[in-house]
Amino acid sequence: MGKDNKSKMVEAITSMDEDFAKWYTDVVLKAELIDYSSVRGCMILRPYGFAIWENIQKILDGMFKATGHENVAMPMFIPESLLQKEKDHVEGFAPEVAWVTHGGSEQLTERLCVRPTSETLFCDHFSNIVQSYRDLPKLYNQWVSVVRWEKTTRPFLRSLEFYWQEGHTVHATAEEAEEETVRMLNVYADFYRDALAIPVIKGRKTDKEKFAGANATYTIESMMKDGKALQSGTSHNFGDGFAKAFDIQFTDKDNTQKYVHETSWGMSTRTIGAIIMVHGDDNGLMLPPAVAPIQTVIVPIAMHKEGVLDKANELKARLASKFRVKVDDSDKMPGWKFAEYEMKGVPVRLELGPRDIENNHCVLVRRDTNEKITVSLDNIEEELENLLKAVHDNMYARALERLESRIYEAHDYDEFKKTVEEKPGFIKAMWCGELDCELKIKEDTTATSRCMPFDAEAIDDKCVCCGKPAKKLVVWGKAY
Repeated sequence: MGKDNKSKMVEAITSMDEDFAKWYTDVVLKAELIDYSSVRGCMILRPYGFAIWENIQKILDGMFKATGHENVAMPMFIPESLLQKEKDHVEGFAPEVAWVTHGGSEQLTERLCVRPTSETLFCDHFSNIVQSYRDLPKLYNQWVSVVRWEKTTRPFLRSLEFYWQEGHTVHATAEEAEEETVRMLNVYADFYRDALAIPVIKGRKTDKEKFAGANATYTIESMMKDGKALQSGTSHNFGDGFAKAFDIQFTDKDNTQKYVHETSWGMSTRTIGAIIMVHGDDNGLMLPPAVAPIQTVIVPIAMHKEGVLDKANELKARLASKFRVKVDDSDKMPGWKFAEYEMKGVPVRLELGPRDIENNHCVLVRRDTNEKITVSLDNIEEELENLLKAVHDNMYARALERLESRIYEAHDYDEFKKTVEEKPGFIKAMWCGELDCELKIKEDTTATSRCMPFDAEAIDDKCVCCGKPAKKLVVWGKAY
């Protein structure tokens, strides 16, 4: 019965080996994470999908506040004259900007940009509130949605409007700004490891790939099950470029006027896409326990029999103080429920029937391995806590093994192109630092520079593309 119901539940999911992109779309729809809206490229986050985002937000927000950051809220609209103040920044975002030209029936005297990001708004604000070294640093963050007019969209990965957090800070010295930039990148990497069970590669973006207007962009790159990269979080050091454009000056301790040094960093609902593509399988989602809306679902067996539902609700009451737990008391058959919660990626299923109650135990089923474990009800809290940790650790170990086994080296261009074509994953190769080579690699292979890993050792002394002396080791790969 269970197998029949399971096959019915998953028959609408394309196998990831058959068509990974179709599998991904099937999962986000079938698991009820999103629905499409009447606006092209805009998604509706359904309750289950938004609950994952709320858990991500809660954990990250706690990490930000632990490092001294405060939440603020900036306007949605940016006057065109404000956006134009930083030349590189506006040129970088110009193709993706949505403009408001009318208010009601009247044409506006100045166009308003619907924020694609909020650097200019924060800079304008900082120029008003920072006068002295005593006002520094300002460590701000906001949780908002932004709009970028993308040509091609995909749920979570790239949409016209998406949710994110964006941190914006100003500092008295270049050293403090650099320290902040690296610190927040490490916060993102720790979050991916400890909350999402996803390993990442940390490094610096090339000048071609850095954020518009930044001196340097640092990134965490994760690998999806199809071998493609996903830029998963970025942290930018702006130096004093924005400060000069917006005249953000302060009086220092030596009574001289100086420009502030600025940073920005962000992570978005794209993170949910990473969770899906790193951990999911042909049965649907596989959610890390830390962000799963339901950490364990209690499925009563023979629910019509006396005492079964009462015991299930009693168990829920016991567990609810420590875990996100649900009792499914619907009239669906147990096999259907099993398949449904596999689809939704619930980390642990708890099965409870009359015989279990009689023997004072229950059956716990892991989503990551499908292993069934019979445990005593006397210490169910401890058993469940240990099992959820084991699920997280196993998910991380599998993702790490996959990442490490699919990082290759290339020492000449023929080897590089052959590896891109035949071995999905990341490629370590040396680079001369010239834009022409970076562009040629992208044109020839569609692989892009993902990052220059921190403290990476050279694997050769020549550029993989042109053969000239190499300057940096770069991780390359196809990406979303």
